[in-house]
Amino acid sequence: MIVGITGHQDIPEDSLESVEEGIAQTLARFIRPIGLSSLAAGADQIFAKNVLRVGGRLHVILPCKGYEGTFSDSEALDRFRELLTRAERVEELGYDHPSEEAFFDAGRRIVDLSDVLVAVWDGHEARGKGGTADIVRYAKGKRVGVVVIWPPCVSR
Repeated sequence: MIVGITGHQDIPEDSLESVEEGIAQTLARFIRPIGLSSLAAGADQIFAKNVLRVGGRLHVILPCKGYEGTFSDSEALDRFRELLTRAERVEELGYDHPSEEAFFDAGRRIVDLSDVLVAVWDGHEARGKGGTADIVRYAKGKRVGVVVIWPPCVSR
């Protein structure tokens, strides 16, 4: 089973445990899943860590050249680099620089390759082109199953 991720980077601290538990429970439904992720901070990295934890394989879709430069948090950058070394496969899209279009295309690529999409999503509209809401809408249009994970009564 190929399982993709889309989700918020800025998950409230008091919700991280709930999000991680939801991702772990979702992945536990599959035997050796292939997890698709761009390894962004937040949901993507939590997902990737859990894919590896359940014995799955990690495939990474990098939106562009210079993607590392989009990480403003050094800990998230360190996690990105470590997870990237554990990826079985890495695909880099043809964009020369980070952009909303590159991020949107990476999200669509993940959906196009997935049987199921995990969405760590508060249900609100995207804050920029290619955000979580846009990717969820795209997945539903492609009839890819979407599992939404978000703690009740929590806002970003």
